[in-house]
Amino acid sequence: MIIPVRCISCGRPIADKWEKFEKGVLAGKDPKKVLDDLGVESYCCRSALVTNVDLSEEISEFKRKTIAKE
Repeated sequence: MIIPVRCISCGRPIADKWEKFEKGVLAGKDPKKVLDDLGVESYCCRSALVTNVDLSEEISEFKRKTIAKE
């Protein structure tokens, strides 16, 4: 899934917080603490960031393979 630009429920922009959230979680920080530091307070926005799975790398690999066949 591609990172959502806006929260599906409330419409607030959340894409600008994705990189900081991902870096914080990969650094071993608690996701709750990272979201608190970013100022994300709504449950809907928090769940959109926490449950997002970034598949852009896998999609780009498939795209490259199909282009190479043509």
